[in-house]
Amino acid sequence: MADNDNVISTLNNLIETCKDGQDGFKSASEGVKTSEIKTLFSTYSQQRSQFAGELQTEVRRLGGDPEKTGSTAATLHRGWINIKSTVTGQDEAAIIAECERGEDSAVSNYKDALNETLPADVRSTVERQYQQVQEAHDRIRDMKQASSAGA
Repeated sequence: MADNDNVISTLNNLIETCKDGQDGFKSASEGVKTSEIKTLFSTYSQQRSQFAGELQTEVRRLGGDPEKTGSTAATLHRGWINIKSTVTGQDEAAIIAECERGEDSAVSNYKDALNETLPADVRSTVERQYQQVQEAHDRIRDMKQASSAGA
């Protein structure tokens, strides 16, 4: 049986990760000019909001108090820290690169969560989200490689 407090802590960490991604992709979508990329980043922002909501529901179901915000500046770097400054420069390739860095962090956090002992229903949710986060990461990585090949 999984330790409830540990499961709640693991899920709250993923909620922070999702909120960071939601905010990061929102900022990125506002900073790019290409409509296809703008739409993609906006979609990923909405996806991360949905993921956070699902995880918050799980934490409540387990009797915990879910995170409502992303990580604060005082906590460890989560990968999305530089997106705001990059967006102000409006360099699309740099924004894509920062998004990939943010997604590197998200993939890592999901892998860490999956290494924890989680109840089967919670694990199922985390695995499904992880697969979609990995797909987003790979798509952004491919965009970054394509943009640097064209440079």
